[in-house]
Amino acid sequence: MTKPTDNPADPFKKALAEATKVMADDPDLMVSYSVDPAGLTGDAMRLPQVSRRMTRDEVLQARGTADALALRHRYHDAATHARYNPSGEMARDLYEAMETARCEAIGARTMPGTAGNIDARIGVDAERMGYGDITDPAQAPLATAAGYLVRHLATGRDLPPAAQNVMNLRRDFIEAEAGGTLEGLEDTLADQAAFARFARKVIEDLGYGDQLGDDPDAPDDDQDDQAEETPEEDEQPDSSGQDDSDDSDADADPEQAQDQQMDEQQAQVSSDDMAEDEMSDETELPEGEAPLEPPAPAPISDADPGYTVFSTAFDEEIRAEDLAEPIELERLRAYLDQQLEPLKGAVSRLANKLQRRLQAQQNRSWEFDREEGILDAGRLARVVANPTTPLSFKVEKDTEFRDTVVTLLLDNSGSMRGRPISIAAICADVLARTLERCNVKVEVLGFTTRAWKGGQSRETWLNEGRAQLPGRLNDLRHIIYKSADSPMRRTRDNLGLMMKEGLLKENIDGEALEWAHRRLAGRKEARKILMVISDGAPVDDSTLSVNPANYLEKHLRDVIAMVERSKAVELLAIGIGHDVTRYYDRAVTITDVDQLAGAMTEQLAALFDSDPRARARVMGMKRAG
Repeated sequence: MTKPTDNPADPFKKALAEATKVMADDPDLMVSYSVDPAGLTGDAMRLPQVSRRMTRDEVLQARGTADALALRHRYHDAATHARYNPSGEMARDLYEAMETARCEAIGARTMPGTAGNIDARIGVDAERMGYGDITDPAQAPLATAAGYLVRHLATGRDLPPAAQNVMNLRRDFIEAEAGGTLEGLEDTLADQAAFARFARKVIEDLGYGDQLGDDPDAPDDDQDDQAEETPEEDEQPDSSGQDDSDDSDADADPEQAQDQQMDEQQAQVSSDDMAEDEMSDETELPEGEAPLEPPAPAPISDADPGYTVFSTAFDEEIRAEDLAEPIELERLRAYLDQQLEPLKGAVSRLANKLQRRLQAQQNRSWEFDREEGILDAGRLARVVANPTTPLSFKVEKDTEFRDTVVTLLLDNSGSMRGRPISIAAICADVLARTLERCNVKVEVLGFTTRAWKGGQSRETWLNEGRAQLPGRLNDLRHIIYKSADSPMRRTRDNLGLMMKEGLLKENIDGEALEWAHRRLAGRKEARKILMVISDGAPVDDSTLSVNPANYLEKHLRDVIAMVERSKAVELLAIGIGHDVTRYYDRAVTITDVDQLAGAMTEQLAALFDSDPRARARVMGMKRAG
């Protein structure tokens, strides 16, 4: 019996996952939900996250995406697709769009309920891309329009308005160039190889034949030449006019020759049987393809390929606003402010000190006598005195650290409950606003687990026979309180979520750090800083009860080593009542939670300090007190 969850969206997500497996005709398909882009990789499908509010748009988007990916999983063969895949970029885009339309059209015919769901998803995507506002055909993506047209012709269904607009803008051109080929759509829809050849002909009609590459159906000239030469070589006699085998047979005993002939015939029969077996095996493969070894599954951790996870199906990466209603977030934020009213003045003073130090290092200055920029009013007197003097302009120099992003990764474990998590939340709030005023983008993340004692992962493990050394055995919950591109004024209430009763559970630091590093490494800013705030080593009773005692701690050390070795992200940590200097090279440990604001301020200020000696002095601290 499955325990009830605290997320009202979980029953819908579970039902959608099961329906998707049935539609894909694959009971082993792994279905997960994530804020990352949806996609299909092998036997794993990633769907859009559904919040606890379950808005109509979220539900439609999830159902439409699930149906589209399930149909592709069912009706699409990767080997056949790769065989006919063009070499040029535009040709590949057209080929991919038409193949997607083929899978969805077959689904609409055999399972009509999928058509409406996929229409809704297409409509949402088209609106988001602004397709409804395009009026110039040159601005309408040709590949997208071609895919829409194939789907429309195959199903007879009208598209959502924004998608219909893109298709109509390009339809005259597509039908003028490839109208004759498109008439053969019905004959090829059910056969992927035939449809691939059809799609390549459409691409050629549209003027991109030079991007198709070699024709996969063309005969191999080298093999034909060898086939022609082989009979001639076999038929050539030796210099005496007879085969060597004939000479030997003539001299041999008649009975021995007969036995030898029977042995040769049996060997020939065996060889023919083996050839037939090989041929039968080959006929089960796509035409022209050799058997492929299944790709090795990607490791869970880039830092330690040996680190394993029993199941990621119940993990969650979720925005803070999806874990509580807006009115509850406002109430929790008010409670947070009330708890920290006595400390807010001290934190604000430290933040102002940080801001002054950062702004002082910006070295604001002007470049004068420029040909364009801001009019230099201080030099207008020269123009008045001598009207022939040209106007002078000035340009402000860029700040030293404008292209910077900072991530604050907060431990949301149960041991942080009470004053530690309150101070961590308010410090993150104030520092985020301070850094934003200095043009430094800030991201605030949190990490915990969805349940105590293993949650659904442990239940599944128990039901499946208690495999030895299962790896991480709990359901992760990674929380995005504030993304780097969201202003603090819009996400201020999110930090109140840390006051929510029951949120703080267990902590698996290694995977959380790798998750935060992955998000940060993908940013475009030139400088990336990651600050971790934690009060202890990684602890998860469920995982540690069935794995080596240092399993999670070793993984944390491996991730830290990877981050510090890559040097793409500057990593520092603050331990609250716990010595984190044994993990991190740049770290500080505080004994009193009231020192957190000062430690965070000093650490960040040191990173931006223009004096290397001052920076080294603060970064090398092992204690702050």
